[in-house]
Amino acid sequence: MSGILFHKYGGEDLDSYYPIRPECQADVPKVRFKARAGKTLSARRWHAAFSEDGHLDIAKVLRRIQRGGIHPSIKGLVWEFLLGCYDPNSTFEERNQIRQQRRGLISYTNHFRQQYAAWKTECQNIVPIIGSGKFITAAIVTDDGQSLQDSNRDSLDQGWHVDGTISDKKVLQWMLGLHQIGLDVVRTDRSLVFYESETNQAKLWDVLAIYSWVDNDIGYVQGMNDICSPMIVLLENEADAFWCFEHTMRRLRENFRTNTGMIGVQSQLSTLSQIIRTIDPKLHQHLEDLDGGEYLFAFRMLMVLFRREFSFVDALYLWELMWAMEYNPNIFSLYESNSSTSDGRQVNDKQLKQCGKFERKNVKTGQPDKTSALSVFLVASVLETKNKKLLREAKGLDDVVKILADITGNLDAKKACNEALKIQKKYLSKRLDLLRFLCVLMDIRSLLL
Repeated sequence: MSGILFHKYGGEDLDSYYPIRPECQADVPKVRFKARAGKTLSARRWHAAFSEDGHLDIAKVLRRIQRGGIHPSIKGLVWEFLLGCYDPNSTFEERNQIRQQRRGLISYTNHFRQQYAAWKTECQNIVPIIGSGKFITAAIVTDDGQSLQDSNRDSLDQGWHVDGTISDKKVLQWMLGLHQIGLDVVRTDRSLVFYESETNQAKLWDVLAIYSWVDNDIGYVQGMNDICSPMIVLLENEADAFWCFEHTMRRLRENFRTNTGMIGVQSQLSTLSQIIRTIDPKLHQHLEDLDGGEYLFAFRMLMVLFRREFSFVDALYLWELMWAMEYNPNIFSLYESNSSTSDGRQVNDKQLKQCGKFERKNVKTGQPDKTSALSVFLVASVLETKNKKLLREAKGLDDVVKILADITGNLDAKKACNEALKIQKKYLSKRLDLLRFLCVLMDIRSLLL
C-alpha cells in the first residue's frame, strides 16, 4: 500500500501510517481512533476469515469492524469488499480475474466491468498529460471550444496541445472541468506528507478526471476529491483505487447531481428534516423558526461524509463503521447488474445474518430508500447531542453553524454511529406507531360508514 508503514499491532499511534507535515500538526484535529487487540480487525483475523479457496466469512468480518474498525495495514483490501467491488462468496481465482479485467490486463465484454486502461487511453488521446505524473490547474479550452493552450503554462511545459476547435459536446464539457479538478487536488488533504508528492497528486487527478469522463451525466463536482483521496492513499494500484472510488460513488452520486434550483443532496436533507420532526419536534420547530427547516447547514456533512469534522484517520474509521453497518450481501451482484431497483437488496434468513446492523433493521422493516442512509441518521445524532445548546443559544442560522462547528475533532466515530442506530430505531418505531394509529382511524371510519 502506498504511503503506509507497517508496525506491530496493539494500540500503536496510527498517525505514523498517514504522516502529517510538521508545519500542519497544529491545524489538524486530534486522532481519537486507536487499533485495539481483540476489537479491531487485524491482518491475522482478516486472513483467517477466508476459506482455503478464498470464500470470505463476511459476517465474522462485519462483527469485528463494527466492534473496532480495521487495522491500517489491511484497510484498502477490506474496503473493496465493504464497497461491493468483490463478492465474499467468490474464490481467490475469481477475484483475481475480475481485478485483472478491471485493470485492463485482460479483455472482457461486460460494459460495467470495462477496463480502466481503455478509459484512460481514451482520455490520454484527448489530453495527453493524463498519466504523465503531472496535472493542470488552468483552463485549457474556452466555453466555445477554442484552445487556450498557447497561454497555458501547464500545457506548454508538457509540450502537448489540442488541434482545432472542440465541437464534441461530451469532450468539451469534460475538458472544461479538468482545471477545476486540478485546483481541488492541490487543496485536498494537503496536511498529509503523502500529497507532498506531485506524482500522488497527479494520481488523484487522473482518477477524478477519468471518472468524470466515464460518468459524464454527473461529471466532476467539488467534494468528490475528498471522497476519492483516501482510496488513492490506501490502494497503490491506480485502477484498484478508481474502482473503489467508483463503487463509493454508486452510493453517493445522486448527492452530487445539480439541476437548476436544486442540489442533489436535497433529498437527504428532506429525510433529515422528517427524522428530526418525528423524534424531536421541539428542536425541529426551533430550527424552522430560525429559517433552518431545510437543514442546509448539514449540507457539507452529507456531501463529503464528515471528512471536515474528523481527522483523516477518524474519517476513515467512521466510513468503515458506516459501510459495515450498511452492508448488504447482495451489493456485489446489484452493482454488477447495474440495477437501480430495491429488489436486489432482498435477502433470505441466511443472508440476513450477513447484513450490517443498520441494513438488517432496514430489511426487516422494509426501508430500502437510499435517502435514509446511515449518514442521515448520523447527522441527526449530532443534532441531538447539541439539542440543549441549539435550543438555548441559537438565535439565528449563523449560531447553528457555529455550534455545529464545535464538533470538529470532538466526535467519537463509534459513539456517533451507535447513537445513529438508536435514532433509527426510535424513528422507525414512531413511524410504525403512526401507521398503526392511521389504520385504527381507517377502521373506525369504515365502521361508521
